[in-house]
Amino acid sequence: MYRSGLVSTIICIFALAASSSAHATTWEIDPVHTSVQFSVRHMTISNVRGEFTKVSGKVLSEGTDPGRVKIEATIDASTIDTRETKRDKHLKSADFLDVEHYPTITFKSKKVEPAASGKWKLSGDLTIRGVTKEVILDVEGPSEEVKDPKGNIRIGAHATATINRKDFGLKWNRLLEAGGVLVGDDVAITIDVEAIKQAGPGPAAGSS
Repeated sequence: MYRSGLVSTIICIFALAASSSAHATTWEIDPVHTSVQFSVRHMTISNVRGEFTKVSGKVLSEGTDPGRVKIEATIDASTIDTRETKRDKHLKSADFLDVEHYPTITFKSKKVEPAASGKWKLSGDLTIRGVTKEVILDVEGPSEEVKDPKGNIRIGAHATATINRKDFGLKWNRLLEAGGVLVGDDVAITIDVEAIKQAGPGPAAGSS
């Protein structure tokens, strides 16, 4: 009887452990404190900077294993802002983002690898204008967990990447009389993310 009870107890402990490891912590991206900015060369002599003002998404983490982190983010392409109305209208048109047919830009992570102390290589699928390409982000963080005045637990991270816009079908350009082109091909991206820990466990970070 004693042996049977001991076996049952051990089985229950392993079942609870398995249940615990099958869940992840969910962090919701805080759009108010998250920015997605970009920079593109203009006429080969300067840089034009802009941002997308509406982004949402979540981060699923499991313990301290970065390999178990899963990130999904969505950007409202129509919120592009370069501080020039006519230019923004052109960027939203079929020449560039074509927001009428492709209203969102999405990112889904695939793998996280250590690069240095506190730095990571985050690879994932970036979809712009219906075209999906794998990109690698250089990530610094995450920060230590911090409790805000309302009692929410927050973390932050910083990421950068460079993509070629033509890879995503954004091919419009104009030749300059003096040589060169109006718009550069490379787009430098800078992301600052702040996320809020959600109550209760989420699905396993490695699950779909």
